[in-house]
Amino acid sequence: ADLLVILTEWNEFRALDLKRLAAGMATARLADLRNIYAVEDAKEAGFAAYESIGRAGYNSHQA
Repeated sequence: ADLLVILTEWNEFRALDLKRLAAGMATARLADLRNIYAVEDAKEAGFAAYESIGRAGYNSHQA
């Protein structure tokens, strides 16, 4: 997978192992459309990009 998209607030999605998911992805990008995870947590887990609704994300491939 190239992109993990979170569209729900189910508790199961609050307990994901972000490091394991990022390590298993071809391009670790996260679209957290429910703002479940903090930007810092996604970056620390190894996601190359993080986007959400209503707060700043990041993209480590930007110049």
